Order: sequence, then structure tokens, then C-alpha cells
Amino acid sequence: MQVIREAALGSRRWGRAAGEAARRAWAEPGRERDLVMQSCKAALAACIAWAVAGWWLKAPMAFVAPWVAIVLVESTVYRSIAHGLQQLAAIATGTVVATGVALLLDSPSVAMALVLPAVVLLGSWQRLGSQGVYAATGALFVLTMGPISVTASAARIAEAVFGAVVGIAVNGLIRPPVYLRSTRAALEDAADEAQEILEKVADGLAADEWDAHTADALHERALRLCRLVDQARAAVGWSRESLRVNPRRRSRVGSPPGQDYDDAVTVLDYVAVHTAGVTRAVLEASDDDRAGLRPSRHVGKSYAEFLHNSARAIGLYTRSRFAPGGQDRGADEELHDVVDGMVRALDDLRRQLPRAISDDPDALATYGTILTQARRLADQLGRR
Repeated sequence: MQVIREAALGSRRWGRAAGEAARRAWAEPGRERDLVMQSCKAALAACIAWAVAGWWLKAPMAFVAPWVAIVLVESTVYRSIAHGLQQLAAIATGTVVATGVALLLDSPSVAMALVLPAVVLLGSWQRLGSQGVYAATGALFVLTMGPISVTASAARIAEAVFGAVVGIAVNGLIRPPVYLRSTRAALEDAADEAQEILEKVADGLAADEWDAHTADALHERALRLCRLVDQARAAVGWSRESLRVNPRRRSRVGSPPGQDYDDAVTVLDYVAVHTAGVTRAVLEASDDDRAGLRPSRHVGKSYAEFLHNSARAIGLYTRSRFAPGGQDRGADEELHDVVDGMVRALDDLRRQLPRAISDDPDALATYGTILTQARRLADQLGRR
């Protein structure tokens, strides 16, 4: 019964998540709508390839065309072309090798024993990338499906070429994917998470509260923040790739992410490192056995003020770098003032900290490292 209840709960959670994703896809542009569009395009590419190769031309291996077409409706047009060329090279190589060996030996079973190890090894060739496995697939089609002849093998390769052309054309001509929106969202998600974590830590320090459970939860979130930054970095790369050989690049969709995006990822790296260090220090200080790591209440309040300003500066940074018109002078000037305040607060903390925890060298080293990271963060946020 417990298993059934857990399965039912899992099904309900999955249903709610699916319903929420469907609602977002219907209501507004975003990742969910992009996924739906790519799925529909893949199905369309397969249908077109099958209609021509199977229904109209009645090709002997017509399924090869829709199969290749559907897998080449990739996440970017550039990737469709690159993977299409690699896949065709792999399929053609496997098909030619298998055909030649099978005709020479006049035994598909013996040919399979000789050919498959060779083409599987060929599939690991770096130039074929992730498409190398199709060398073995092409060889298996030859050796396991019907009479082996040069004509049949040539037809398979021709059908694969046709399917690749259809898949690439559909992906490139029908709403080719562009990921500028998801890139900005990824950067803003990471910045918002950092702001929230720093605000919560600052509130705890200001109130002189050292709760181990809360500190542990915040540290876990800080570690996940590093992964959000990695996702943002990957999103920048995807955005640049999505605009290569993309007809929509000439439209008003936007230009490739520029230096502002690279700078934002760099700043978020510093934010993630600093946030992880702060939450780790708070987690260690929340342990009653290590109460000596806790700075005085006065120092704690001063550092809380610095963290509040850091969170505010992160929000202003995203506003100033990603404003709708390309620039927000008001946010930029406010950011400059906040960063100046952060630097002054850090200078005060440097003077206060040695006196506040002079009896514990470990605590002094811990908080000294955090202050060094904080100064680096302030320098990054203050760059124009």
C-alpha cells in the first residue's frame, strides 16, 4: 500500500508539473513554448521526409529519411548542420564498409563479426563527435535488412542525405531557435537567488541569530548557486550558437550576447564564491562547539549592512547591464554609489575585525578570507 501511495503522489506531482508547464507554454514565450515548437518541427520534418521518400518515391528504405530528419531538428541551426554532416559521414562510412566486406565474404554473419568492432571503434573518432554511433547503425542496416547490394546501400545513403536536408531546412526556415531570452533569464535567476541568500544571511547577522538548521539550508542554496552560474555561462554559449547561420539573425530578434553578458557571468562567479564563503562561515559559527568563530554583535551588524548593500548592488547591476533600452543611467549611478559604500564598510570592518576576534587565529583567517573575497566582488560590481 505504501508503494501505491507513493506512486500515486508521484503521479499527481508529475501531473501538476506537466499542467504548469503546459500553462506556461500557452501563456507566454519561454523555454516550455520553445520545447513544444521544436517537438512540432521535428514531427513535421519526419512527416515531410516520409511523404516524399515513402509515399511519393516509394524508396526501398524510406524509413531512413524521416529517422534522420527527426533527429536533426536540433536545438540550434548551427548544430543541425554540424551534426548533419557528421551523421551523414558516419552513416556513409558504416554502410560502405559493411557492403564491401559482406560482398567480398558472401557471408553477412562473418562480415558482422569483422565490421562491427571496426565501425564501433571508428565511432569514437573525435571528428564524428556524438554522431559516431551512426557508423555502427549504418553497418547494421546493411547486414541485417534484406539482400546486400551496391544499389540498396546507395539508396540508404541517398535517403539519409534527403532526410538530413529536410531536417536542417525545417529547423532553419520555420522559426529557427534563438535563446537570447533564456540567457537573460538564466543570468537574472542566478542574480535573484544570490540576492535572496545574502539578504537572509544579513537579516540573521543583524539579529545576532545563529540557527544551525537555517544556516545549513542557506549554505546548500549557496552551493546550488554555483550551478546556476554554470547554467548561465552555458546559456550565453547557447545564445551565441543559436544565432550562427540563423536567418532570424537579420530580424529584430537581437544580436549575439556581447561583453555585458560575459562580464555578468564573471561577476556572478565572484558572487557565488563570496556567498558560499559567507554561508559556510555562518554555518560553522552556528555550531555551539565553535562559538568562538562568531564575531561580536557590533561587527556582525556592520557585516550585515555590507551584505544588504551587496544584495542591493547585485540587483542594480542586472538593471544597469540589461535595461530594455540597453542602458539605465539611473541604476548605473546608484550602483556606483552603493559600491562606494560597500568599499567604505569593508575598510571599517578590516579595522574592527582584528580586535573583535583577536583570540582566535582560525576565526581571523576565516573572516579575513571572506573580506578579501568581498573586496574583489565590490571591485567587479564597480567596473563599468
